[in-house]
Amino acid sequence: MEITTVSEPGAAFVRGHEGAPTVAYLDPTGTPTLFAGFTMNSPYCRLELAKIGITRIVPGKTTISVEDGDRIFRAVLNQGYAKEVVANSPADRTQYQLDAATSAAYNLGGRVVSKWRFGKLWRAGKLKAAADYLATHYNTSKGKRLPGLVRRRREEALLFEQGIYTGVDAAAPEGVPRKATGTEPETGDPVVRDVQTMLTKRGFDPGAIDGWFGDKTKAAVLAYQMAHPHLKNDGIIGPATIAQLRRDMKAVKDAAQKSGASAAATGALAWASGLPVGWIAGGVAVAAALWFAWRYRDLIARRINTLTGHEVWV
Repeated sequence: MEITTVSEPGAAFVRGHEGAPTVAYLDPTGTPTLFAGFTMNSPYCRLELAKIGITRIVPGKTTISVEDGDRIFRAVLNQGYAKEVVANSPADRTQYQLDAATSAAYNLGGRVVSKWRFGKLWRAGKLKAAADYLATHYNTSKGKRLPGLVRRRREEALLFEQGIYTGVDAAAPEGVPRKATGTEPETGDPVVRDVQTMLTKRGFDPGAIDGWFGDKTKAAVLAYQMAHPHLKNDGIIGPATIAQLRRDMKAVKDAAQKSGASAAATGALAWASGLPVGWIAGGVAVAAALWFAWRYRDLIARRINTLTGHEVWV
């Protein structure tokens, strides 16, 4: 019998990576996101969200019930992306191949199977090559490799090739919320370690960067959340908090790159126009500042909240 729908372990695998925040937040690229990765960029999500009256996702304001979120997730998964995978994959696909490919399509869009190299290798019967390619590609966002995507692609490849549903029976995927524990684990959690590293770089002290979500790390997480206008202040490491931390890190990188580009542009424009360098420099600096202020206005609000000691509750 031809396999056409995602299995229960497959759905749990996707949910584990996506998480399920009931309050909208910004993903690392600045895209408003709700529940299990719902965005208005997906036609399937737009269709289902419209049925419950959501036509726009506003970070910190748009909310969804768990019941509606679960129903929409199932519809988007099976009636949307799984159908795209089925239409563009071999008829003799296994359950775990469908589950792995649908997870990738849910995150990247159906083109990962219909047009990209992973799907072409799969249709050609080169299963090992397809798995290897999936494991090492499609893990960047706007040119930056994201640890969560690196892990997800590797786990999807393992599922595709060997049928191993990593994290379904444990809190391994990034989308599974982390709560503080009083006992140090034998092996540190890589997701917690990533968060500790980012918190440290943003001036919040989580203690040792060891992958243990202890009391000190919880205090740092809560301090970060309390100053941020779009985060629920619960001291839990969830998708929204991780996404905002990564957005912070990207802002720092963008600021550095923009300042370098501004310096180069100043000299080029001055030479081309024959105007004094000072005039050109002022205009370029203002343009760069306005671009940064608009693109990262949420981060500026967080910084102001931190400096003034203002706590924002969502």
